[in-house]
Amino acid sequence: MSSNSIPPPGATRDAPTHFVELWGDVVDTRHLAGAIVIAAIISVTTYLVAGRLFASLAPTPALAQAYAMLAGLGGCVVSGAVCAKLFPPKRDVVDEAVDPHWRDEALAQLESETGTLGDFASLSPATLAELKEVGLYETFAAAPAATVKEV
Repeated sequence: MSSNSIPPPGATRDAPTHFVELWGDVVDTRHLAGAIVIAAIISVTTYLVAGRLFASLAPTPALAQAYAMLAGLGGCVVSGAVCAKLFPPKRDVVDEAVDPHWRDEALAQLESETGTLGDFASLSPATLAELKEVGLYETFAAAPAATVKEV
């Protein structure tokens, strides 16, 4: 866990931050603490109630304990759903226009590594449709004819 106080996107440096990086994701420490408390309460309560219930129903104490632990795991799943609803994600996903020159650089690198970019005639109609759908058809079609070689 790194406590770099990472601000969320769009936050100013002067704004107070309560964010830390945990397992490669940025989380609000207040919400993390709340989620831990909620998860502990729900899962332990579920385990204890199930332990009392199964103690009278199960044929052996070991089996009652096993069922109680299984119910406690179910409580963990429920607490995860509750916390996911109470504490929504903090990240803002922004789809920005990208500089088109990076594609030209990537094509040049691809050609230098493989020696060819291939031929459009060898592509299936489904592949061509997919290239058009993601907006890469024009990039490959605009490649100089000398660099698009037969496979």
